[in-house]
Amino acid sequence: MSEIWFTSDTHFNHHKEFLYGPRGFTNPQEMGEQIVTLWNERVKPDDTVYHLGDFIFGAPDSPDFSATLSLIRQLQGHIVLIRGNHDSDKKINVLLNEHIIGFWVWAYMITKGKHKIYMSHYPTLTANFDDKAFIQHVIALHGHTHQTSNFLQADNPFMYHVGVDSHSCAPVHIDEMLSDVRNRWDGITQLNPRVEDLYFTDRKRELDERYNEVFAKLHRETSFA
Repeated sequence: MSEIWFTSDTHFNHHKEFLYGPRGFTNPQEMGEQIVTLWNERVKPDDTVYHLGDFIFGAPDSPDFSATLSLIRQLQGHIVLIRGNHDSDKKINVLLNEHIIGFWVWAYMITKGKHKIYMSHYPTLTANFDDKAFIQHVIALHGHTHQTSNFLQADNPFMYHVGVDSHSCAPVHIDEMLSDVRNRWDGITQLNPRVEDLYFTDRKRELDERYNEVFAKLHRETSFA
C-alpha cells in the first residue's frame, strides 16, 4: 500500500553556508547525500511525496547542477512539486524532463479521511478558530520559513511546517503530521476549552477597532467647518 509524505526546502546544490551549516553539514554535497539517504530510508518507490518548493539551486547548465541531478535521480517515490520562489521555469523543466517530478502546481489540496489538507510553499491562513469542529478545519502545510519548529504560530495548530529544517532533513509522513496537529489542538483546547470562541472574539474585536480608527480618520478628513 502506497504512503503519503511531505517535505520542502531541500535546497539541493545550494552553496551557502548559512543554509547547510545550521543543518549540521560542511558543504552542499554532504547535505544532499544525507537528505537522499534519509528520504529513501522512509519513502518506497510507490509512495507519493509532495515537495512544497525550493527543490534545487544553481544554473541548469552548470557542472554542479548536473552532478546534483545524478544524486536526486535516486530519490524514491512519485514526486509532486508545489512550486516555491526559487523554482524557476528552467529548473522545473529539467526536473520534468529527467522524470524526477511528475508534475508541478502552485498549490494543491488532498484529503485523508475527513481531513482537508492544503499545500503551498508559503504559509497560508486556512482556519480562524470559528465554531467548526477539529475535523472541519483545513490544515495548511507550508515551507519557505526554514523554521526549526513545526508550527508557525503557537496558538494556531492548522499551519504546519513540513520543511526539512524542522524534520531532521527527512520527509514527514501524513499520519505523523496529523498526529502533531491533533496533539497541538488538544493542548490548546485543554488549556482553555473555549479557545475557539475566544480566538474568534479577539480577532473580531481587533478588526472592529481597526474599522473604527479608519472611519474616524475618514470622518475627520471629509468634515467641513
